[in-house]
Amino acid sequence: MQANPDTLDTVFAALAHPARRRMLDLLVQAPGCSVKWVASHFDFSRIAVMKHLAVLEDAGLAISEKDGRTRQLYFNPVPIQQVYDRWTSQYSSFWAERLTDVKGRVEARAHRRKRKSA
Repeated sequence: MQANPDTLDTVFAALAHPARRRMLDLLVQAPGCSVKWVASHFDFSRIAVMKHLAVLEDAGLAISEKDGRTRQLYFNPVPIQQVYDRWTSQYSSFWAERLTDVKGRVEARAHRRKRKSA
């Protein structure tokens, strides 16, 4: 499934901040963790952490579920996969074709040299 450009822009913008990337690492490390637990890993306020988490949620990179008075946080890999699919699928086939061509030429040259020296 191809993500639309606006969605990709939102994902890239969310990933642009190092604190948000660190938060995603924490969500991967501890699925279902609380905002309080995530905030304990940063030197800024819990409110600032919540704002960063909201950016991650808007980009679809984080999911929060209310559990009583706390929120459980989860990493959502789908937007990252969409970025990967968008860029690597298109360009990997381009480069794979080029590398196959280079490999063929190198092997053909080596084969010709081997025949001449025999």
